[in-house]
Amino acid sequence: MKILEIVLAVLFAALGVRSVVHWVRRPFASQDMTDQVLFALFVTARAGWWFAASGLFALYATMGDQGDVAVTVRRYDWYLLLLISLAALQFVSGFILGRRTSDS
Repeated sequence: MKILEIVLAVLFAALGVRSVVHWVRRPFASQDMTDQVLFALFVTARAGWWFAASGLFALYATMGDQGDVAVTVRRYDWYLLLLISLAALQFVSGFILGRRTSDS
């Protein structure tokens, strides 16, 4: 079963790298500082989610057979909050960025 977690960790890390490369190459025409910050938050949260998912599977791969699984998993509850926070940050920044109007 460790092989599956390692493969998924590598796959999600590759998706994180792909996400960074894709969004860094994408031109962003707005000169407004608020738009720039929102776009940076969006890209960081989007790529960060893939890397955090990769870290989750890497964490599961290194756990091994440590007796009571429930106690081991409870130790890393905060990691689920990290994934939820990154997803929420991506959604909120993308939503606000999409709703902003240009004043030109």
